Amino acid sequence: MVQTSNRADSGSTSPPGGPLGLTALTAAVPVSWGTTYLVTTEFLPPGHPLVSGVIRALPAGLLLLAITRKLPHGTWVWRSLLLGTLNIGAFFALLFVAAYRLPGGVAATLTAFQPLLVVALAFLLLGEKPTRWRLGWGLVGVMGVGLIVLRGQLSFDLLGILAGIAAAGSMAGGIVLTKRWGRPEGVGAAALAGWQLTAGGLVLVPLALAFEGLPPGLDLRAISGYAWLAVVGALLSYPIWFHGIGRLPVVAVSFLPLLSPAVAAILGWLFLGESLTPWQGVGFVLALAAIAAAQLTPDVVRNLIRTPAPPRGE
Repeated sequence: MVQTSNRADSGSTSPPGGPLGLTALTAAVPVSWGTTYLVTTEFLPPGHPLVSGVIRALPAGLLLLAITRKLPHGTWVWRSLLLGTLNIGAFFALLFVAAYRLPGGVAATLTAFQPLLVVALAFLLLGEKPTRWRLGWGLVGVMGVGLIVLRGQLSFDLLGILAGIAAAGSMAGGIVLTKRWGRPEGVGAAALAGWQLTAGGLVLVPLALAFEGLPPGLDLRAISGYAWLAVVGALLSYPIWFHGIGRLPVVAVSFLPLLSPAVAAILGWLFLGESLTPWQGVGFVLALAAIAAAQLTPDVVRNLIRTPAPPRGE
């Protein structure tokens, strides 16, 4: 029987600041994912989102396998395939379907329901009882993302809506199962990321070839874009992400992806000339408040409020 462990990689140390430092490090991952929209629209050839998913996941996964020199065995063969499909392969494919059939804001708002789905799955699979605190902040997070990204005329496509909800459910299931199963004894987060990125990339290969084919000749701009997605968006980010899932409360981690659409909106404003309205500012505040509050409990918040400030000079 394979034993599992959520311990850090051998020889690693906890980030400065303990849980707060680890949360900040893990939050950097969805911040990096928020650059995907800008990179895709400005650097990559159009019409090849699934190919982009393969290039983002598969080379990074294979490189991590080569670096860690660890392959899944026993039950971890099918677990890695399932987790890679949920976290990467199916998630990418469903997200692209939603993005093509819905306005980007609608698709982003649908995927923002992920924390609420994680609350439900954590109760079913991990026995973590849902709290009104995190359910409430989950709804606040959805409202915040909606204010950030929803604008102008909205169109609703049933297949697109179902794909967006399924994308949120896919990643929610991947997060909870990653927390439930941990990882085999002696296997670090980098190896686990390599297994899942490779599996997810391989799942996407036949879909990419069947529906898109190979992209045309790539210029330096496109190569740079793909390199960013593969190195920053996968090779560096997923080991940190899975390490954070293993160490932090699973529901709290599920709120961090709300940062992605917020970062995408900021980059659109800075580099693409997209306007930001006062209501979007309110959305930023709500989304960030939901993320911060999800890392705490009501008791901690009450203690912070009740703790008197130290006298001056102390």
